[in-house]
This record gives sequence, structure tokens and C-alpha cells, in this order.
Amino acid sequence: MAGAAAWPMIARNELMAQAASNANESSARTYAFLSLGAALVTIALKAAAYALTGSVGLLSDAIESVVNLVAALVAIWALTLARRPPDAEHSFGHSKAEYFSSGVESVLILVAAAGIGITAWDRLLHPRVLEHVWLGLVVSLVAAGVNGAVALILLRAGRRLGSISLRADAQHLLTDVWTSAGVVLGVVLVQATGWLTCDPLVALIVAANIVWTGVRLLRDTANGLLDTALPPVEQARIAGVFARYTDGGVAFHALRTRMAGQRAFVSLHILVPGDWSVRRGHTLCEQIERQIRAVVSRSSVFTHLEPLEDPASWADQNLDRADSAAAADTRDRLAACEV
Repeated sequence: MAGAAAWPMIARNELMAQAASNANESSARTYAFLSLGAALVTIALKAAAYALTGSVGLLSDAIESVVNLVAALVAIWALTLARRPPDAEHSFGHSKAEYFSSGVESVLILVAAAGIGITAWDRLLHPRVLEHVWLGLVVSLVAAGVNGAVALILLRAGRRLGSISLRADAQHLLTDVWTSAGVVLGVVLVQATGWLTCDPLVALIVAANIVWTGVRLLRDTANGLLDTALPPVEQARIAGVFARYTDGGVAFHALRTRMAGQRAFVSLHILVPGDWSVRRGHTLCEQIERQIRAVVSRSSVFTHLEPLEDPASWADQNLDRADSAAAADTRDRLAACEV
């Protein structure tokens, strides 16, 4: 069992984790503002490219950037709300607000895909000669470069900070890059073959790709709202904490974890010999909670202390507590003692 000498190190790790947590909240909003700036720049560039060429493919690219702008605004709002501390109505905090951002972005992506599809279908029925093609493509490629650079920054930041809002924004921007590449290909094919239908056909393919991205983001949002467990890597870290106590007559069960935006929640039962004092058991729980918070960033840990010898301690491992005869008998005897 970890001794008292380990406490200063554990406390320092926890303080460092808390400081990093506070910095992460501000950092995530900073990245969201970066996404907002990128959306404004790319909208201007892609709108100019469409005005120069008249390509419906480039128009579809510009429409998707408008979605990026709205998504960035929603992300800023969600990340601002997620920073608010717990209150009487939200005792577990506001971190799940990030799922509003990813959910809204998913819906906007699907709406944009529908708009692109309708526009492309009309252009397929009524082809149009493209103008100033090469200048328009250069402008579009510059916009794609801006989106690509910002997407990689947001993706790394989203993974590091555990922010689904930033990851959703990054995935959308990466899709935008591939969209731009497809649109450029369509315009080049029109120039090379003279087939005006290549432009709207590529736009339809782009719309289908955007739909796939939107559906994938909706799935990730749903998983978050359904309290998905922590990733295997972090669960392994928690198991590593448990392993330190296996030789000390201590057992663990009923481990439950969930993610809520950037916040992780961990609950577990700690079983100790029944002849331990309350103080000794409480000290152990505090120590284990500190160690879990040190290895799982931005985590809230809840422990429940139980005696190893009591059958009731082993009957509460399921979400719906089992009401075994032994557990019921134990509770009856305890109730009788209280009377």
C-alpha cells in the first residue's frame, strides 16, 4: 500500500492536473476563435472563386464554409457554457454543453449537403460554361490550404484537451479540404474533356461525402449523451492504481466511468477488512481518489467504502442492485440494531 511519503507527490500531481484543467478550458475557446477566423477567410476566398468561375462545385464549397462559420460560433458558445462551475440545478457541471455544439454542427452539415445536392441537380439539368477557371481554382486551393492547416491544429488540440467540439470542428474542416480537392478535380475535368456535367456530378459526390461526415458526428454526439465509458487507455490507468493495493487486503468492484465533454466521471466501491476504523478507511479512499485524479485528467472520482465480510457488499455491483436474501437479512439486522 502506498505510504504517507507518496502523499506530497500525489498532491502535487493533483494540483498540476487542476491547473492544466483550468488552462485547457481557456485554450479550447482560443482554438474555437481560430476556427471562426478561418471560416471568415475561407468564405471570402471561396465566394470570390465562385464569382470568377460560376462553378456550382465551388459554390458548394463556399456553402460548406458558411456551415463552418456557424459551427464555430456554436462551439464558442458551448465551450463558454461548459466552463461554468456546478450550481444547484447542474450539480455535475455544464461540460455536456459541448455535445450541443457537435450536434448542431452535424445537423448543419446535413442541411448544407441537401442545399448542395439541390443546386448541383439543377446545374446537371441546365449545364453552364465555366469562366476564369484557373484563377478561381488558385483562390479555392488557397482556401483549402487555410482550412487544412487550421483543421490539423484543431484536431491535435481536440485530442489533447478531450474536447468533442474541437474534434467535430476539425473533422468538418478536413472534410472541407477533401471537398475542395474534389471540386477542383471536377473543374479540371470540365476543362480537359469539355463535359460540363462533370462539375455538378462532382458536387453531388461532395454532398454525399458531407452527409457521411454529418452522420458520423451525430453518432459521436449520441455516444457522448449516452455516457460512453472512458477510453481503454484511461481505464488501464485506473486498473494500475488498483494494482497497488491488491496485496493489502483491499478489493474493488462496481467501477463505472463516463465522459461528459472534457470532464471524466469515475465511481467505484472499495472493500476493506471490517475491523478497520472509519478514519483508516476514509484515508484510503481519499488516497485512491487522488491517485485516480492524477492519472485521469479532468476527472471527478466518487468512492463507496464497504466491509469485505458483509454479503451486502457483494450484492450491489450491478446498476440495478441485487436484493439477495443474505443482503436483505443483513439490512434487517442493522435496522433492528438501530431501533
